[in-house]
Amino acid sequence: MLRFSYRTYNPSMCGRYGLKSDKQKIADEFHAKKVSPKVVLAPNYNVAPSIHLPVVRLDEEGDRELTLMRWGLIPFYSKDDKAANKMTNARAETVATLPAYREAFRRRRCIVPADWFYEWQGLDTKRKKTQSWAIARKDRRLFGMAGLWESWNDPVTRQPLETYTILTTDPNEVMQPIHTRMPVILRPEEYQRWLEPLDSARPPTDLLRPSLVALEAWKVDPKVGNVRNIGPELCEPWNDDLPTPSLFG
Repeated sequence: MLRFSYRTYNPSMCGRYGLKSDKQKIADEFHAKKVSPKVVLAPNYNVAPSIHLPVVRLDEEGDRELTLMRWGLIPFYSKDDKAANKMTNARAETVATLPAYREAFRRRRCIVPADWFYEWQGLDTKRKKTQSWAIARKDRRLFGMAGLWESWNDPVTRQPLETYTILTTDPNEVMQPIHTRMPVILRPEEYQRWLEPLDSARPPTDLLRPSLVALEAWKVDPKVGNVRNIGPELCEPWNDDLPTPSLFG
């Protein structure tokens, strides 16, 4: 299990997000024809790596399926699950060439639904002091982050474990003042092309760019840095410990 605290968490990439929508809303938004029976959800206002979360992929028949996977990709060739700690994100610039990602990039792409994501802005040169931000679509609709998934055979349980990673890229104009990276956010009209394997479409590398989706960012309580804090107040606008009315009420 990964352990974070707001004092020790290294805010280097997209390491947290929020998902309050239920599985029916997610399935409808992403036009998932099938929903795996293992998808049982409760609102999660501080999603952290190592837990099982919903992703959208194509099944063997080519239909969109909503299923659960564990956040933190484990390459199929790994001898243990230690790689997952370092593979919650993958840089868009290298996913087509690095051995850990290139086969998944060819054949196992997925979409990671989110209502918002969190990022940490460095307030000094050494990033010892940070400000927490939440970022969502301006219209507050669910959005889809580009992901890759893998199936790894656990040598202990002898059961397959499906895991995923979120791709990151350069920031857009909303994210530039906050951080040097952001998740790759797809537009709805790009979902199908992203999900289709490379054998049936040209490589979707052009989709791995700063978000064209209209986004909005607001400051949130630094307590979001601690995974033990899971309440809905974490995504409230925050100013000097005085929250204002919820954007997600």
